Amino acid sequence: MLDGLTITREALPRTIRLVTTARLRPPVLSTLVDADELAALAEIEGATSNRLLAQNRGTADVQAYELVYGVPHAAFINASFTYAKPRDANRFNGAERGAWYAALDLDTCLTEVRHHLTEALTQTGVYEAVVDYAELYASFAGEFVDLRPHIDHLSLHPEKGIGYPAGNALADAARARGLNGIIYPSVRHAGGTCIAALFPHSVQSVAQGDVYRMTWRGRPEPIVEKVAG
Repeated sequence: MLDGLTITREALPRTIRLVTTARLRPPVLSTLVDADELAALAEIEGATSNRLLAQNRGTADVQAYELVYGVPHAAFINASFTYAKPRDANRFNGAERGAWYAALDLDTCLTEVRHHLTEALTQTGVYEAVVDYAELYASFAGEFVDLRPHIDHLSLHPEKGIGYPAGNALADAARARGLNGIIYPSVRHAGGTCIAALFPHSVQSVAQGDVYRMTWRGRPEPIVEKVAG
């Protein structure tokens, strides 16, 4: 699976991932309940949260020892690997194990996120939504599969039914070899570069950046604006 592909050692000082700001806010119930009730809610969360379950005892596809602890934004790192889409795959991860997707520049990141959220709205037939996304910066260093010299690789096919199975097979082979992830040309933003980190420990020095708002007002193309920095 890796034969003929470029394996490179890279140091990427700053990549950008976008997450919805709802994940950055304190729980809304924290101001509505007392300490005992909040502890009970935390116990319920611990029994149902994929991230917390994985941190405590692992899952079929993510072992507890793989996750990171005691580093800034560890919860975000771990969540990206333990909250995969149910019954749905992404380009370089299956339905049971996530990955940390990022880009080397903001425009690529915005374009990728915009594409996927617009696609979701298209399925509903209603282009009405307002979503705020925060930048999460991260650095990487180590060995990666580098698809930039292999733009015709099947995993980069724009059709999900073609590209995603090939991408998942490639990711499985890269993980088996202990490679940190896959660097690849963006499928949705010409000239952009993306990264899919395959192990939590490869995501380093996470920090929060600016906040951007995407607004759909009846049209597939959203308005994108910076709202906080």
